[in-house]
Amino acid sequence: MAKQDYYELLGVAKDAQLDDIKKSFRKLAMQYHPDRNPGDKAAENKFKEINEAYGVISDEQKRAAYDRFGHAAFEQGAGGGGGFGFDFGGGVADIFNEMFGEMMGGGRRGRAQSRGADVRFNMEISLEEAFAGKKAKITVPSSIACEPCKGSGSKGGAAPKTCATCRGGGKVRSQQGFFTIERTCPTCHGAGKVITDACPSCRGSGKTRKDKQLEVTVPPGVEEGTRIRLAGEGEPGPAGTSPGDLYIFLAVQPHRLFQRDGANLFMRMPIAMTTAALGGEVDVPTVDGKPFTVDIPKGCQNGHRFRIKNKGMTVLRSTARGDLFLEAAVEVPVNLTDKQKKLLREFEQDGERSTYSPETQSFFDRIKEFVESLKV
Repeated sequence: MAKQDYYELLGVAKDAQLDDIKKSFRKLAMQYHPDRNPGDKAAENKFKEINEAYGVISDEQKRAAYDRFGHAAFEQGAGGGGGFGFDFGGGVADIFNEMFGEMMGGGRRGRAQSRGADVRFNMEISLEEAFAGKKAKITVPSSIACEPCKGSGSKGGAAPKTCATCRGGGKVRSQQGFFTIERTCPTCHGAGKVITDACPSCRGSGKTRKDKQLEVTVPPGVEEGTRIRLAGEGEPGPAGTSPGDLYIFLAVQPHRLFQRDGANLFMRMPIAMTTAALGGEVDVPTVDGKPFTVDIPKGCQNGHRFRIKNKGMTVLRSTARGDLFLEAAVEVPVNLTDKQKKLLREFEQDGERSTYSPETQSFFDRIKEFVESLKV
C-alpha cells in the first residue's frame, strides 16, 4: 500500500515554514495520541504516521531528500546504506515531552525545569468566612528578584551569556551506536545560559529573601482542604526565569454550634421538657447570622430531626445553599424545688401512663411478657 504524502499527512504546504509545520504537528499529535484514544487502533496508526512525517519534514537534510526522492529516500531504513535513520532525540522528542511529559510520567526537561519553586501557604478561616467568603491580606515568607541585578544573577544586571557547551539548548547529545543519548547540560544545568560575573548581592542566584504581602480572595462555599492558586507568586526562577506559583491551602476552624457535611449543617437543639410536651417556638441561629424560628410540635420526642431548607452553607461557584438539620435534645429537669417535685408526682399519678408516655408503657409491657414467657 502506497504511503501518503508527508505534507498531506501534516496538512501543510510543501513550502511551509518550520513553525507552521510544528504547529500543525502539535495539533494532530494531541488529537491522535494513544493516551487520548485508548483501544483505537486507527488513531494509533495515524499517530505513528504523523510522527514519522514530522521526523522527516522537520529535519532540513531529510526534508531535502524527501522533496527530491520522495519515500524512496528512506526505504532502506535506519541500518541500510544511504538511508536516513530516525532518532527521536531531537525536535520530535522535545515536542512530545512538552505536550505529554506529565501524562507519561516524564515531567519537564531542560529549560522547562528552570522556573521558580512552588510555595505552599496554610490559611485558617472560620465557618462564617467559609460561608460568606472574604478578602484577606497574608504575609508569605518568600524570595524576590534581586534588585541590583534585576533577577539576572549577573553583576549590574548584565544578561547571562549563551552556554558554550550546549549553545543555548540546555541539553547535550552523544551518539552511542544507533542511539542518540540526550541529557541536561552539565555546564548550565539546563538553563541554556551561564553567568560569568555573579552579582555580589545575591551571589548569582538572582533572588533575595524577603517577606511579601498579598491579598487573597476566598470565594464563598470553600471547604476544608480547598486550594487557591496564585500564579507567579511563588519563588522566582534562577537567573531571571519565570517564577513558580503560590498555593494556599484552606483549613476551616471547628464551630461551637454547627457541624458541617458538604453544603449541609447540623446542630443539636436542646428543648425544655415543658416545651417538648406542650409545644412552642424556639429561635435558633443560622450561619448567615439571621435567627430562624422553629415550631416545636406537642409531644416532641428526643432525637426528632427538623430540616430547614436553604439555611446551610453556600455551594462553591453557585447561588444554591445547603440545608440546616436540627436534632431535638429534650432536657430532663434538674435541681428541682420541693414544690416542683410534688407537682411532678401529682402529674404522674393523674391518669394512665399509657396515655402520656405510651412508648415507656409499651416497653415495660414487653418486659413483663418476656418474664412471664420464661416461667412457662
